[in-house]
Amino acid sequence: MKNFLKAVVAVSCFLALTSGFVFASGSKAAKPSPDEAIAMLKAGNERFVTGKATQPHTDVARLALAGKEDQGDHAYATVITCSDSRVPVEILFDAGVMDLFIIRVAGNVLDVDEIGSVEYGLAHVNTPVFVVLGHTQCGAVTAVTKTVQGHGHPLERNIPPLVDNIIPAVKKAIADNPNAHGTDVIPYAIEENIWQGIEDLFMASPSSRDLVNAGKAKVVGAIYDVSNGEINWLPEAKTTEILKKVEANPKRAMEAMAK
Repeated sequence: MKNFLKAVVAVSCFLALTSGFVFASGSKAAKPSPDEAIAMLKAGNERFVTGKATQPHTDVARLALAGKEDQGDHAYATVITCSDSRVPVEILFDAGVMDLFIIRVAGNVLDVDEIGSVEYGLAHVNTPVFVVLGHTQCGAVTAVTKTVQGHGHPLERNIPPLVDNIIPAVKKAIADNPNAHGTDVIPYAIEENIWQGIEDLFMASPSSRDLVNAGKAKVVGAIYDVSNGEINWLPEAKTTEILKKVEANPKRAMEAMAK
């Protein structure tokens, strides 16, 4: 049995690094490591962009399996992204049923509801990676950028508290890029909003910090280009920098479990 399991893991690692690690329908497979899961996501996007998508795990057998087994035995990534219809998560990662645990919200912001969903994805669905996926031409970031610059317009009453997490990101983008003005600020703000989301997660979620510190999970940022389908993966070192900053902040949440 030990030799069999070793063989399964070896094959899983190979597939993760080459063809996207497609789980065999009808059987459970060992979860990939954080780096293997990231490799699977990158490989899936490469297949999508190059027209070689395999559309895995979309058949009747996979649906039947979903009716019998827990997603925690299969999902390999938790992803938060914008609600924008131009960002079809499973499609752009060439993934299928029970592959990704997805959270969608305007501006891919991380507030209480979203952070709770991330904690569920990491601690209960046991995904080894969490991706904060921003995208080009983000309407939420664009609206906040215009408002911060004094060119906003009236919004429905529930939208401002939804996107207020983006304000610090826009202000930092403006401060760090003094030569950018007007709409030129938006691409910088889109990236800063990803880093802001990661910081918001770490500040509010001790369990997420613990999983990352223990090497059981990775948190990464990425930007999806809606014009060509490509994903630009942001430096993992920046996440490490943010985590260290948060760990030194006395205002960070300390109690991992609800009372």
